[in-house]
Amino acid sequence: MRSRHGSSSRRRATRRGAMAGGAAVLVLAPLLAGCSRDPSDDVRDAAQAFLDDWAAGRADVAADRTTDPEVTGALLEQTAEDLPDATLTTELGEVQVEDGAATVAWQATWDLAAAPDWTYDATLELQEGEQDGEDRWEVVASPAVVHPELADGQHLELARSLPDRAPITDGTGAPLFAETEVVDVGVDTGQVTDLPALAAGLAAATGIPAEEITADVQAAPAGQFVPVITLRRPDFEAIRAQVYDLPGAVFPTSTRLLAPTSRFGLALLGRVGEATAEVLEGAVDADGEQRYAAGDRLGLSGLQRARQEQLAGTPGFTVRVVSTDEALEDPGRVVGTVEPVPGTPVQTPLLPAVQNAADAAVATQPLATHLVAVRPGTGELLAVSSNEAANPVNALAGQFPPGSAMKTITATALLAAGTVAPDTLVPCPATTTVEGREFENEDQFDLGTVPMTEAFARSCNTTFIQQALTLPDGALADAAASYGVGTDWQLPVDVFSGEVPAASTGTTEAADAIGQGQVLMSPAQLALVAAGIAGGTPAVPVEVVGDEPAGAAPVGPAPAVLDALRPMMRQVVVGGTAAELADRGEVYGKTGTAEYGTNTPLDAHGWFMGYQLGGPQGDIAFAVLVEAGQSSSVAVPVADAFLAALGG
Repeated sequence: MRSRHGSSSRRRATRRGAMAGGAAVLVLAPLLAGCSRDPSDDVRDAAQAFLDDWAAGRADVAADRTTDPEVTGALLEQTAEDLPDATLTTELGEVQVEDGAATVAWQATWDLAAAPDWTYDATLELQEGEQDGEDRWEVVASPAVVHPELADGQHLELARSLPDRAPITDGTGAPLFAETEVVDVGVDTGQVTDLPALAAGLAAATGIPAEEITADVQAAPAGQFVPVITLRRPDFEAIRAQVYDLPGAVFPTSTRLLAPTSRFGLALLGRVGEATAEVLEGAVDADGEQRYAAGDRLGLSGLQRARQEQLAGTPGFTVRVVSTDEALEDPGRVVGTVEPVPGTPVQTPLLPAVQNAADAAVATQPLATHLVAVRPGTGELLAVSSNEAANPVNALAGQFPPGSAMKTITATALLAAGTVAPDTLVPCPATTTVEGREFENEDQFDLGTVPMTEAFARSCNTTFIQQALTLPDGALADAAASYGVGTDWQLPVDVFSGEVPAASTGTTEAADAIGQGQVLMSPAQLALVAAGIAGGTPAVPVEVVGDEPAGAAPVGPAPAVLDALRPMMRQVVVGGTAAELADRGEVYGKTGTAEYGTNTPLDAHGWFMGYQLGGPQGDIAFAVLVEAGQSSSVAVPVADAFLAALGG
């Protein structure tokens, strides 16, 4: 075939020859030599133009470059449905031309959505054609345009696959999550006979508001399943008699990857569930490509989300050629596959015995309650627990005034400065006034003049305010920093490390000394402070075994300071505000009541922080917070229940 370029050159040369007579013989040969093209160039251009339009999403334009635009257009549209959100890149290979027909080798690479690339070799058949009176090369319309093994009456079928999710393990390496049977309590809208009665019955059994159930059912198409709540099998059996015979209620079962209990280490471990838009938005690779897809079961929070790629592994896929006739049971023929790559486990330092004890302890309190346990000397988190009433995030990242639990840090500053010693006699009046503001002890108790140890054990606010005001500027913040307070911990799941202002004066400085004012702490960080006192060397928190350190190790107070502080904390237990724990072994601690808000009288959180030496699970430091508990007297029983559950 002659190219259009070559044909027009010849026509121009012929016209010149007619005008110039014999001179045309001298001109024609050079013109042909300079203007003709190898037909393979035009074939390559035609093939490239077709592939470029296809890859750019211009299926109609690409189809117009073929021998049957209508058939090809339908084929390319079907392929776009078969490979949703996939993008195509192409690379041309060898071109062969013979007797008005051509073959072009090319390579297709499909960037599949949330899956590895799919690459295969293919060919395009082209033949001479004409459009608008001009010669051109056209791609031969055929299913093989898309894939060499695709034939008439067939299309592609893509199936993504995720590997089994790798486990999060405890401190011994045992998996903490397992496939667990669940019951999806819901409504079949086609079977409802009395919606108000159904909603009321489900609400009474599940705690989901009846108006919410009613609205969801009314908004759903007829015959659609409307989920209400998903329960573990034992939890469902507990309400089975209340819901099973309600007309319209249905109970399909499935399995999910779950921790031992619904609250087990929840703030740290997190949950696995169907991917949300927010989770998918954050699950991209270094090139900004989406790793996963809607419908995938992924980590929604905690380590399950923070270590998503490590745990979930890499998706794979299988592409089959199948019949377009859905009535046929056609298993198809595999034309492309990449096996999913399993993830790798994440090991935590959690110990089930400690976690279970913490969970049992916080469950004794109806108010929102948290307990975090840490191994002295290593900083390993042994338990992270919150009860049903609590937001589990607050166990690690909550920001609360610590109240008198802060006196462990204030005492550290005082002992380091040499201002007092444990046996120094100090006044403990009922009230003290700073810049016109009156501070008081709880119920305005007055101890008179007592040793510093007793003022600490009885939690005398006035003593600590008066003594703290004698400290050098920044001494309180320095003492806090020596335990790691204020450090920007680099952890997979955030831990709020606390705030103690470096520069405060007057009433703010007085309030800071007793854990009010501008001082904030999380249960996790207060447990780390207790661990630092117990172990002698404050440690960096550890959420994942083998991770790089979360920060520089705190310098820690001088050994002599800790040697003086520990007996003071022991006295809190044997003869002070936490005497309830006196029979729980060698326990040290400090209570705290932390006022907040604007009510009159002010609301307050209840704290206990401390440690047990030589217990059944070894040395353990921990902190308890009862939100809005009004007094430390509600936190101490939780600590007692924890130690009792440990066997102490």
